[in-house]
Amino acid sequence: MPILSYRLEVSTSGKGLYEITASIADWLGRQAASSGLLTVFVQHTSASLLIQENADPDVVHDINAFFTRVVPEDSRFYRHTIEGNDDMPAHIRAALTSTQVSIPVAQGRMELGTWQGVYLFEHRNSPHRRGVLLHLIVE
Repeated sequence: MPILSYRLEVSTSGKGLYEITASIADWLGRQAASSGLLTVFVQHTSASLLIQENADPDVVHDINAFFTRVVPEDSRFYRHTIEGNDDMPAHIRAALTSTQVSIPVAQGRMELGTWQGVYLFEHRNSPHRRGVLLHLIVE
């Protein structure tokens, strides 16, 4: 079974969800892979990955609002504050979500549902460049 890898760079402008489905699909389309399993992994402890609805922008808004309520940026709640008020909440948000997702591949395409997209979930307020590894095991 061949294994293919690629490092995708994602620039963020601060906290929020950034859809990366098209970038992943573009790389996948350039591979000679009819079927397999794609693992997407973010190399950071203050960002995460989600597979979520990509049709209605209200979904992204509501997810952001929910995490703001559940994990507030209030330094009175945390000991780890040396990197700013948003750092420890970012780690907690990443712990509540996931740093990797696995997606089946068939006929050279991700087998996502009709309304599904892959998102990098940036949990820090300032801009970052995030490394996202794509690891494809080809059948």
